[in-house]
Amino acid sequence: MVFIILAVIVAVVIFWFISVQRNLVVMDENINNSMSQIGVQLSSRWDALTALLDLTKGYAEHEYKTISDTIRMRTSINSGSSAKEVNAQENMITEAMGKIMAVAESYPELKANENYIKTMDSVNSYEEMVRKSRLVYNDSVTKLNRAIRMFPTSIAAGVLGIKSRDYLETDNKKADMPNLK
Repeated sequence: MVFIILAVIVAVVIFWFISVQRNLVVMDENINNSMSQIGVQLSSRWDALTALLDLTKGYAEHEYKTISDTIRMRTSINSGSSAKEVNAQENMITEAMGKIMAVAESYPELKANENYIKTMDSVNSYEEMVRKSRLVYNDSVTKLNRAIRMFPTSIAAGVLGIKSRDYLETDNKKADMPNLK
């Protein structure tokens, strides 16, 4: 009889552990997926900035070279990227965007160019998609971090080596970002 009770307890613990492991994997994969989405959208923003840069080439050669160097320094963001890497990319984009905006302010005919306006609309659209993806990412991180801090899931997370993830922080400088239109 004792053997049956022990077998049932062990079976319940094993099923619980499997269930927790599956839930933690789902949460971890949601975070990886969110980070991949951010990477795709950041890449699209870089492409749009490159198009904007090409439009500025005829107006300000020195700025073109400086911004071009910044764009070449970009790295790919993928599911294994960290929040720190995403924030570094965001800072580079903000820097490049500020330089492009400065060129556009100096050359009103560039700012009135139809291609420039369409490309700026694309940049704004990608910015909004990244903002939404950051919200999804941070929400997914919250769910995982909360789960692995709660007992008894924390035990399973420790055994499985699942660690808490960092949040994507907001940059206060972005609030001071100039209007892109």
